[in-house]
Amino acid sequence: MIKLGVLDQVYVSEGRTAREGLLESTRLIQAAEELGYSRFWVSEHHAMRAIAFSSPEVLVAHLAAATSRIRVGSGGIMLPHYSAYKVAENFRLLEALHPGRIDLGLGRAPGGMPLSTRALQQDKYVDVNRYPQQVLDIIGYLHESMPAGHPFEKLLASPSIPTAPEIWLLGSSGESARIAALLGTSYAFAEFFGTPGGEEATKYYLDHFESNQLLEEHPRAMIATLAICAETEEEADRLARSSDLLFLGIRTGRELPFLPSVQTAADYPYTETELQLVQQNRQRRVIGTPDQVKEGLLRLAEAYNVSEILINSPIHDPQARIRSYELIAEAFGMKEKR
Repeated sequence: MIKLGVLDQVYVSEGRTAREGLLESTRLIQAAEELGYSRFWVSEHHAMRAIAFSSPEVLVAHLAAATSRIRVGSGGIMLPHYSAYKVAENFRLLEALHPGRIDLGLGRAPGGMPLSTRALQQDKYVDVNRYPQQVLDIIGYLHESMPAGHPFEKLLASPSIPTAPEIWLLGSSGESARIAALLGTSYAFAEFFGTPGGEEATKYYLDHFESNQLLEEHPRAMIATLAICAETEEEADRLARSSDLLFLGIRTGRELPFLPSVQTAADYPYTETELQLVQQNRQRRVIGTPDQVKEGLLRLAEAYNVSEILINSPIHDPQARIRSYELIAEAFGMKEKR
């Protein structure tokens, strides 16, 4: 049976504040831990009013402190903006505070529009082609195994501890899969982005994985997808309308400053073209009753040949969102397995 986790982008819901969104995320991870979800990741996005945070490492610290068992991590840190050394220091500290529970997901994307990227990289020369070397540097820092001759060979990323966070490379393209296979890291594909070629990218990673003596001996891949579950198909469809309108705005360059309510989404005057875009987006979603969602997730796991899925559920009503995760957990018998 596949393992299930949570990807939370911590939206600011219409009619509520960023602080309320962060408190809802805290309640969600506590519910997810109780329900038996394996891990809880938070993303990195910049200058988006609809998202309540931009520093995953800070939120990871808070969420890990609010729980005791579930793995907590970044999905992910957009590494080209930052020093590999500083990222290693941050996540070694998190691992020291919560040993065996921290994941370090790394990505190459900017996580925002060009203006925020310019601000993040102000007075810096950034070459995204150095990303693989940055990943290798982080591995060396986390395991105190910098190669001989490296300019920072003897540099400690404190604190010195016996364990290290799990490293995952994130991607929505074949290039990230190639890098993850070459470096011997775990690989997570953002299936919910709707980018074509995900099955092929994951297959490439699994087929070309080269083990890294400091990391996993075998390839490990998972996907992140959007799933919304309710007792009836009609209710699941109703709840999903908020994300329909949210992602339509992102796709058409008219971002909303919040996750809209179901009523706002129902009242929106969609054009025929916009309705077609919504239907296209829906093809990449898993929406329905517990049995329908279970079937859809198992179908995705088989198509991608993965044994783990992170579920992203942008639902405006916080209780309905927790209920969605609860219904999925019940469908997979997760409580019984604990």
